[in-house]
Amino acid sequence: QVQPAESGGGLVQAGGSLRLSCATSERTFSLYAMGWFRQAPGKEREFVAGISAGGFNPLYKDAVKGRFTISRDNAKNMVYLQMNSLKPEDTAVYYCARSRYTSPSDRSSDFSSWGQGTQVTVSS
Repeated sequence: QVQPAESGGGLVQAGGSLRLSCATSERTFSLYAMGWFRQAPGKEREFVAGISAGGFNPLYKDAVKGRFTISRDNAKNMVYLQMNSLKPEDTAVYYCARSRYTSPSDRSSDFSSWGQGTQVTVSS
């Protein structure tokens, strides 16, 4: 399996925005749902957002609904996470992952290929 590669993390003030990108060269990219997870220091990895293979039915963690938007471009093998109104509690390493299925879920066990992660730090 080809490992996804995240980019776009950085340091931003509370209330600011960042756009994370995830690239993969996997030829079957358009057949699988994709997701974003995050892990803060001392905490377990948690689901943030997911999107179906066709780019529909986005799924979000309650804490990011209305602030984060997941999207994908199957022609470019890219997945994005637009993050607005960022809060200090959004600080974490963000991971892109490819699902085993066409529909998104919030279970990490449903994802088979993970990126190395990109750091997002939100200052207060």
